[in-house]
Amino acid sequence: MLGRFVRLWGQARTGAGGFMRIALKIAAVLVVGALLGLAATWFAVFRGTLAGGIADGPWRTSLEAGSSQGDIYLRARVAVHGLLALNRSETIYYTTSTDGEGAALSGQCTYRIAGRDPPTRWWSITAYGADDYLIPNPAGLYSASMHSVTRDASGKFTVTVSKAHAGGNWLPVGDGGFNLSLRLYNPNPSVAADPAHVALPIIVKERCA
Repeated sequence: MLGRFVRLWGQARTGAGGFMRIALKIAAVLVVGALLGLAATWFAVFRGTLAGGIADGPWRTSLEAGSSQGDIYLRARVAVHGLLALNRSETIYYTTSTDGEGAALSGQCTYRIAGRDPPTRWWSITAYGADDYLIPNPAGLYSASMHSVTRDASGKFTVTVSKAHAGGNWLPVGDGGFNLSLRLYNPNPSVAADPAHVALPIIVKERCA
């Protein structure tokens, strides 16, 4: 009788141990899946730009920003990045965190933004830090716009983006990474019709410290 009891007890322990191992494996899979999902969501919302499958050089945009067609990720990005998005007939937003060669924008480098006025009633280019806030600077300059830049005789403008004072059309940034937002207010209908082929300013890296 005692031997049978011992065998039954051992079988019960073995069965319970196997069940616990399976349960722990399932729990581990669920935890890893949840963490991967949270990481993907964080990256899409906090580190993503307004990528909507539309690229024009280094600039990215989504025509769904400010509309009821935007998905939850786009709406979250708009909220986090503080764009206060209007619909496409009022404003189209382009953003970038890279230069024309695809390298990440850095305050350790100096950039040249050059071009002509895009087909819109008014435009502005604003620099934001990695925290999506305006970048503090002694000059109190946070953007370049249609009415603030000077142009050459051909109508072309050039804006210098750098940490060090550059004079002229200068957009200050800090030490770390940053991103740029180009807003086109009351754009020409051609912009919404073909946002991937608008004549937008180029972004050229001049040098790095």
